[in-house]
Amino acid sequence: QVQLVESGGGLVQAGGSLRLSCAASKSTFNFNNMAWYRQAPGKQRELVASLSRGGTSNYADSVKGRFTITRDNAKNTVYLRMNSLKPEDTAVYYCNCLTADWSSYWGQGTQVTVSS
Repeated sequence: QVQLVESGGGLVQAGGSLRLSCAASKSTFNFNNMAWYRQAPGKQRELVASLSRGGTSNYADSVKGRFTITRDNAKNTVYLRMNSLKPEDTAVYYCNCLTADWSSYWGQGTQVTVSS
């Protein structure tokens, strides 16, 4: 079992920035993938950004150029830096990991609200 704890969400004005953190209860060194998803009210959960063990990152088209995902294996933490935030970025953001045996775990989510 892996516990993931997100933090860093909050209320920000449009154009502002936030950095989300996701701390894992176990070493992330061998995790195959770590990712951030989000779910807005009435919408399906969607992939925002992912980062593989090999360092390959992928981003949703809507956040390319504004969001950056990084991981610090020494701290067992993955980050999501969000710049130039827009009201449509408002959602609950969830952290996900795929462990070495491809088991999937989710965090409890952190709310991000962007005011116009």
